[in-house]
Amino acid sequence: MHLVADELAFSYPGRAVLRGVSVSVNTGTRLGVVGENGSGKSTFLHLLAGRLDPSGGEVRRDGTVALVEQELHATPGQTVGDLVAGTLDGLRTAAAELEAAAAAFDHETGDLAELQRTLARAEHLAAWDADRRVDVALTRLGAPREPGRPLDELSVGERYRVRLACRLAERADLLLLDEPTNHLDTGAIEFLTGELVAWRGGLAVVTHDRELLDDVATAILDLDPSWDGRPVLYGQPGYLSYRFAKNQTLHRWRQRYRAERKRAAHLAEVLDSSYEGLSDEWRPPKGSQTHRRATRARIHVKAADRLAQKLEAEAVEVPVPPPALAFPDLPAMSPGWDAAEPLVEVRSPLVVAGGGDRSRSDGDGTGDGRGDDAGGGNSVPSVLLDLPGTRVAVPPSGRLLVTGPNGAGKSTLLRVLAGGAGLARGSRVSRDGVRIGVVGQESLALTPQAARRTGFETAADEALELLAAGALDPDHVVAVASLGLLSEEDLDRPLGELSVGQRRRFELARALLHVPHLLLLDEPTNHLSIDLVDELTRALTITPAAVVVATHDRRMREELADWPELPLA
Repeated sequence: MHLVADELAFSYPGRAVLRGVSVSVNTGTRLGVVGENGSGKSTFLHLLAGRLDPSGGEVRRDGTVALVEQELHATPGQTVGDLVAGTLDGLRTAAAELEAAAAAFDHETGDLAELQRTLARAEHLAAWDADRRVDVALTRLGAPREPGRPLDELSVGERYRVRLACRLAERADLLLLDEPTNHLDTGAIEFLTGELVAWRGGLAVVTHDRELLDDVATAILDLDPSWDGRPVLYGQPGYLSYRFAKNQTLHRWRQRYRAERKRAAHLAEVLDSSYEGLSDEWRPPKGSQTHRRATRARIHVKAADRLAQKLEAEAVEVPVPPPALAFPDLPAMSPGWDAAEPLVEVRSPLVVAGGGDRSRSDGDGTGDGRGDDAGGGNSVPSVLLDLPGTRVAVPPSGRLLVTGPNGAGKSTLLRVLAGGAGLARGSRVSRDGVRIGVVGQESLALTPQAARRTGFETAADEALELLAAGALDPDHVVAVASLGLLSEEDLDRPLGELSVGQRRRFELARALLHVPHLLLLDEPTNHLSIDLVDELTRALTITPAAVVVATHDRRMREELADWPELPLA
């Protein structure tokens, strides 16, 4: 199999997304795709899969292609069993066609090499083992296995894991994955990593997961603009090699840019001085060689003009770099507070859900919480979080890392700390006036009503609405534009037109708007670019505000290893 993208370009109305992308993916290629939010990573996968037609260049494919998107929009009434059945039927049909081709082979005139490829393909699909493969993948990824469960009643993460399990079992020649680790816990990521390393075809994986890039990628395609405005393919495997090479390139790029700007500024001063000498008020003294002096002045100015033109022709055209995170200076406490008193304290929390309560999914993208199996009208209460005898107290400037598998209740605990979950047992106490910023997982999975609203509302509009509604204190507000999370152009675009990653950036900005004393971040690296993940991790380690993070991101956990940890089983 092979897939070749040649000078690929794509534009949405009024906005160019990709230009000059050339890459090939063959058997054994495991291509990591990175870039800033909005750089066109998901669009690139859709072009490779044939879901979109390029506005320039071409894509050539030989072999089967499977795409796992970030968001699976379920058809009403569609169930887990429907997805699994579709996978199994497709495998059996493909295997039957290959077996028929082998049986009809003419041993007198046929191409034996082609026959061998046909038999090898049938052996690889292994349709007789497909049921077991699907069941193993569903189990190891922590996906729902009940055939009758409606997809539209599952969380975003549950739907993603079902689709991912089916795609892994299909064994396509080319597998395209969009942020595959966003909804997986550590055990599921380890299973996925093993599957990808052993993949017999080609892979293209859009990811912010630095550990996954280290473990899997044989090359990394960076869709961010480079020196000449085109994407760059880094051929060395591993994230650290990529990061070193990119940092070196950026350093040289910025040095050249500063040198060119310095030369331009110096020339501007020379030109100003030359033209001042030719002002209307200047007159040569009587008896002087007027024409000769004027000619020399004109020659001098023309020479300066030629220098300016030469410099402009040689100047480096540098695209606007991605915005750097400007994390605000958050307060640890308000005046008069006792430093020994916690900002929030929770004791022996018990949270239950039942009777189709949608809170069972914890408001996250993974269905995190033991209530994941409680869907669809089940009236039996299910336990989302149960920590008898446990005290969780977050002091000013405190740190806490919450870990555990999907279903352990991490997202529910963060909702309890935020005051957004009712307690069936236990207590929650918070200081008067404490400001809490929250970034959840499933805030991007918009309801139809929210989707209609955000389709027309911009990020700037929503911030102003929060202020007008009294949800923000005018004396404690951070300007969204100052954070470097979204460009001015993106702030003025309707939220519904932003990419998933850009909407995630806005969720982070929204959490910082009211200058919180406490940040509660549930899988904060999901959907963010790896550059921003690096910047955010550094900011969280030094901010005066208290921070609680729940994450499966292995590299982030390593970088926050000195924080107190609360493991949930």
